[in-house]
Amino acid sequence: MAGGGGARSMASGLLFLNLIMYVIVAIIAGWAINYSIDESYNSRKFFYHCEMYLCVLVLMGLFVRVVRAVQGVSPPVRLFPIYFPIGNLATGFFVIFSLIAAVVGVSTSLSGLRDVSEGYPASMMSAAASAIITWTLTLLAMGLACKEISVSWRPATHLEAFTIILTGTQLLCAGSLHAGAHAAILETPIGGRV
Repeated sequence: MAGGGGARSMASGLLFLNLIMYVIVAIIAGWAINYSIDESYNSRKFFYHCEMYLCVLVLMGLFVRVVRAVQGVSPPVRLFPIYFPIGNLATGFFVIFSLIAAVVGVSTSLSGLRDVSEGYPASMMSAAASAIITWTLTLLAMGLACKEISVSWRPATHLEAFTIILTGTQLLCAGSLHAGAHAAILETPIGGRV
């Protein structure tokens, strides 16, 4: 039937688009974590030396000058072992959840492309179920992206924009996969026992 083929081709197109976008999100989030790990090491080394010399400076009576000099420097947040010098307090949660959503999205898109090419009702339903799971993870990352945008004074970056766009395209993809699964169920004759 024509309806099943249209839903399958739309699902294939959306799965391929989501695959490309999830790879981009994984690259950006991986870079942000790598950058933060590198900066975390440098900032811990700096603050370790500051804490060590602070005792000596207090004894010398220079505490007031040191407090004025270190006021602009923010200490690393102890929520993560990684210090995120970019963004705000929501950045750490957002980057980690967007990386998790991207990895799950890449695997869902790859397996979904294979399942849609087969066209069996069971494979279409498994692709639709995994698309819903990926959408919920992307929705969680989008919520953290919205929180980061609302807390920050700067406009949205590429990672936030890609995550928000991916939430919508993943929802469309899940819907088209469910429509394709429904069409595949209607096209497939049900064989009973004889």
